[in-house]
Amino acid sequence: MSAESLLHFDNVTMAFGGNRRNPDGVVALENLDLEIRADEPSIIAIAGESGSGKSTLARLGLGMLKPTGGRVIYKGQDLWSMSGDQRRDYRREVQAIFQDPFAVYNPFYTVDRLLRTPMRTFKLAKSKSHARELMEDVLDKVGLRANEVLGRYPHQLSGGQRQRIVVARSLLLQPHLIVADEPVSMIDASLRANILTKLKELRDEFGISLLYITHDLATANQISDKILILYRGRVVEVGDASTVIQRPQHPYTQLLVSSIPRPDPEKTWEGRVEIPLEELTPGADRAGCLFRHRCPHAMPECEITPDYYEGGYGQSVACYLYRENGAAN
Repeated sequence: MSAESLLHFDNVTMAFGGNRRNPDGVVALENLDLEIRADEPSIIAIAGESGSGKSTLARLGLGMLKPTGGRVIYKGQDLWSMSGDQRRDYRREVQAIFQDPFAVYNPFYTVDRLLRTPMRTFKLAKSKSHARELMEDVLDKVGLRANEVLGRYPHQLSGGQRQRIVVARSLLLQPHLIVADEPVSMIDASLRANILTKLKELRDEFGISLLYITHDLATANQISDKILILYRGRVVEVGDASTVIQRPQHPYTQLLVSSIPRPDPEKTWEGRVEIPLEELTPGADRAGCLFRHRCPHAMPECEITPDYYEGGYGQSVACYLYRENGAAN
């Protein structure tokens, strides 16, 4: 871990449902190592199909889950050994944007309450007029007019407006990191570009890093600097986002990319891929390459877990097809 580390997943493993017969339970995330630097604001995408461990990673980063192995470290301090003051700073500096903007809102309260609550909790406003100024400022930053949304109830706003208000709420706290878990999956396609643009502006204008959790490689390619591809809780490919998506090397990444719908009537869309249910049950085989049962290139050595090799375009790939390239840096 470098001195400039903001958030570091240090060999993190997360398992659920262990018992005497199956002490490991269901492993949702295994030996993850990921570092987000404080001195290089970036957008890091975490991609994979349902059951790959994406949302588990998000909840670990937000301190909602305690890892069963390894540590999640924020600014050099283990999340689970922080003092009260350190935990308070962390809660302010690491914010979340979730998939469903409806879940954030109490239908009986206006938008104003959603914005005032963090200001009151962290004592951000000196007066009511100052609070109003802060709200107007962050709403303007996400492309909303205060007079059009303040005083309204959630059902009176569009999905795009609700999601932008969640972004505005995060900006109030001047965070260093935002964990965005499928932030545009429930928004109409016509509004997604707007939200994605706002997310990029968080990095470019405010120096905020993002963990962008998604199953949608098209949006990951659009806004991310780096991408990690997860399969059954293991990273199988990692590198520059555009490189990994445009030149996928791991057979699983190639499968994901092939499922992206393309505007070509001559090419059929294979649809969204999903991990077979039997691979997610307690006691499922986790020896060797986890993808070998579905891989067209499976070979005997795949019974042993592969190291990370150079993929040919700068990415790291956990696949024996690339062992002749040598170990990844």
